[in-house]
Amino acid sequence: MPMKGSGDADLAVIDEFDGGVGWIAYPDETMERASHALSVDDEVWVLDPVDADGVDDLLADLEGAVAGVVVCLDRHKRDAAAIATRHDVPVYVPDWMTGVATKLDAPVERFGRDLGGLQAITVRDSSIPPWQEVGLYDEDGGTLYVPESVGASSYMRTGAETLGVHPMLRLFPPRRALSGLDPERVLCGHGAGVMADAGRELAAALDSSRGNAPGLYAKAIGQFLG
Repeated sequence: MPMKGSGDADLAVIDEFDGGVGWIAYPDETMERASHALSVDDEVWVLDPVDADGVDDLLADLEGAVAGVVVCLDRHKRDAAAIATRHDVPVYVPDWMTGVATKLDAPVERFGRDLGGLQAITVRDSSIPPWQEVGLYDEDGGTLYVPESVGASSYMRTGAETLGVHPMLRLFPPRRALSGLDPERVLCGHGAGVMADAGRELAAALDSSRGNAPGLYAKAIGQFLG
């Protein structure tokens, strides 16, 4: 399987719930890049999207018009500009995030701690390794989106985990940013979301990340070299 799919996509819906949807444009790729859209207060926010035929139909099924496309990780440029241009909306980037805005071929708007009713959580802002990441939390709707630090793709989880911390962060998981949150569901930038017992699964992932690190490192290396 390729790391990232390209060419004709074969969109698969992975997360469906009242007020949101998630999809993987290339289901057979190793990285399992997941995209999402949330409807909050009659506005639709598209998060870290990979484009495919059928995406606009998914967005049209949500309540409200597309208000913007959001880049939540400094390396998740993906197809944000293309979808934003098609819907005549800006790409939204956190006001502290550097680099990515200049790479987007679309109008860019900055946002702070709130984005249309979504709470913006700084998950990681580091230079070593370079990593800038924001999570979005719809507390009223029960949805937490984390683009990279935790995920449900096969290379982010050990066999016993439903949700796992990224292999590079296993020794220093984002506890300060994410501990204490109790969402109904956790959506991820890689892999299908956790739709049941999400708060418990998030806490378990953060608590067990160090203990599961050696096996996860070996698994992740095998995924990328195999």
